[in-house]
Amino acid sequence: MSKNSEKTGWRIKIGFALFIVSIGWPLMIPLLPLVGVSNAMTATFTGVMLFAAELLLVAAVAISGKDGFAFIKNAVFGFLKSYGPPEEVSPIRYRIGLVMFGIPLLLGWLSPYLGHLLPGMETRGQSYAIASDVLLLISLFVLGGTFWDKLHSLFRHNAYVVFPDKVNTLDTQD
Repeated sequence: MSKNSEKTGWRIKIGFALFIVSIGWPLMIPLLPLVGVSNAMTATFTGVMLFAAELLLVAAVAISGKDGFAFIKNAVFGFLKSYGPPEEVSPIRYRIGLVMFGIPLLLGWLSPYLGHLLPGMETRGQSYAIASDVLLLISLFVLGGTFWDKLHSLFRHNAYVVFPDKVNTLDTQD
């Protein structure tokens, strides 16, 4: 093993550690209110943590170099992609995912009008909001990769819908 590859390996390891810390550091923010930190301190700490995370990310790139950072990014996101949503899901799983996706949207839309009917909504509204956000995020993984494409197409002007049963009908009419 050459001295240059040892130096490169050391730099990648330090860059990888800084990369993980820069991502993990802000994940501690939701824990602050749970341990009794005041709202003002939480807001201050949040700003400092997010700024520090950006600095750590820049430091990771600087230390590991362009090739090292590309290696780190591919390793981390390749690992996460292996646990990501499957491309295709069964019809039952898709329907369950749609219900999971729709409930938080419906709750968010109706809660200002009918929130007083839900037990604890007036005093524990933040708990409902957090649970709804978590349910919405989980539903995106339950719905699968093709749903991400459908969601993405909402924001593309030139995207068109193609229904499989209508494509087959058009093919048989020729």
